[in-house]
Amino acid sequence: MSRPRDQFEITADILLRAYSIGLFPMAETATDENLFWVDPDARGIFPLDGLMVSKSLAKTVRSDRFEIKVDYDFDAVIDACADSYEGREKTWINGRIRRLYRQLFDTGHVHTVESWSGGALAGGLYGVHLGAAFFGESMFHRKTDASKAALVHLVARLAKGGFRLLDTQFVTPHLASLGAVEVPKKAYRRRLADAISHHGDFWSWPRDQRVLGREALAALPRSTR
Repeated sequence: MSRPRDQFEITADILLRAYSIGLFPMAETATDENLFWVDPDARGIFPLDGLMVSKSLAKTVRSDRFEIKVDYDFDAVIDACADSYEGREKTWINGRIRRLYRQLFDTGHVHTVESWSGGALAGGLYGVHLGAAFFGESMFHRKTDASKAALVHLVARLAKGGFRLLDTQFVTPHLASLGAVEVPKKAYRRRLADAISHHGDFWSWPRDQRVLGREALAALPRSTR
C-alpha cells in the first residue's frame, strides 16, 4: 500500500479526482492535521448482489425498529464515526477530513444513511458518491443492528438507483460477515472505471420519502435475500 503524504492543499475537487483513480485520504490520528493518500493492493468491496442479510437482521429491518433518514444530520454522523471507544482508542477522522467531507456533502457528493430510535441517532454511515460508485467511508452503531440496518437501506438504494460499485476500502471480519470481499488492485480499477463512467441515481427514492424496511428488503438483488 502506498502512503504518499500530501504536498499541497487538498481541495474537495482534488478529493473527487483522487477517488476517481482509486485513492482515498487518511490521517494518522484525529489530532494530526496531515493527510496521506492510500492505494491498497487489495481493495474491499460489497458486491451489490452479495450482501448477507441474516434472518434476525431481516426481521429487524422489516420491523422498522429504526427510522432510516438520509442526509439528515451529516455532522452528527461524522462526529459519531470519529468517536473513540473501548477497542478503538484512535480515529483517523481529523479536522481536515471533517471540513473536506462537509464540503462534499454540501455539494451532493457525500451522503449519510442514518438509523434513528426514540429521537436519537443510533447508528449510520457516510460515503462519497461519484458516477455509479459509492465509496463507504465509515460507519458506527450505538444500538445493536443500527449500522447494519443502515447498510441494508444503503445497498437497496444503490441497487435501485443503478449503482455498479460499493467500495469499503478494506475488509474487516465484521464486513466480511456481511458479504464484503477483497479484489486485486487491477480488478478494482477496472470496476471503478466502469462505475464512474455511468450514472447512479442516489435519489431513486425521493429525498422526502420514508423508505420502509420491507421496501428496502424487496429492492435488494434477489441473491442477497
